[in-house]
Amino acid sequence: MALFDLPLADLRQHRCATPEPADFDAFWAGTLDEARRLAAPAVLSPVDTGLRAVDTTDVTFTGFGGQPVKAWLNRPADVEGPLPVVVEFIGYGGGRGYPHDWLLWSAAGYAHLVMDTRGQGGGWRAGDTPDPDGSGPQTPGFLTRGVLDPQTYYYRRLITDAVRAVETARALPFASHVLVSGISQGGGLALAAAGLSSPVTSRASSPACRSCVTSAAR
Repeated sequence: MALFDLPLADLRQHRCATPEPADFDAFWAGTLDEARRLAAPAVLSPVDTGLRAVDTTDVTFTGFGGQPVKAWLNRPADVEGPLPVVVEFIGYGGGRGYPHDWLLWSAAGYAHLVMDTRGQGGGWRAGDTPDPDGSGPQTPGFLTRGVLDPQTYYYRRLITDAVRAVETARALPFASHVLVSGISQGGGLALAAAGLSSPVTSRASSPACRSCVTSAAR
């Protein structure tokens, strides 16, 4: 059970006191415009997992700088017609692992796109997406990778990947609408992707940094 230091009514109206940088909108508009200019069509390859109730597709889409990002797409087998798509982002240190790790949403009747996290994986679940951009000295981990310059910061690349994952989900021919979800680092990516992939309607799903945001129809 999560513990909060403000009543629920106050939490719903709480706004961060940190001022937004003057170039915030221009920074992200330029970053995402470049990623979209360099984007290639997503590559979807069916995978035989042996599961009877779930169809799995190995997805490669282009994220930051046109670089390839891996994902799993699970969807209920033998279901025709439009489906909502849940895009899930992974907690710190984890990768996309195996399709069998992600069966909850497809069992509930949703399509489920799980974005691999560039450069991560191996901490508690394997990953398949490299982070080809280098950086200067850093402490162990990812939070300070390239932090001395906004242009080289690791999370600029990762947030761009997250936005492109949402756009990839929207482009799926069966997608009726798109939701984003994640825990811990994944929750932060879900909020960032929802904010940068407008228009969206926000709806909290559960505590513990879990975010679920419903996107408008494509």
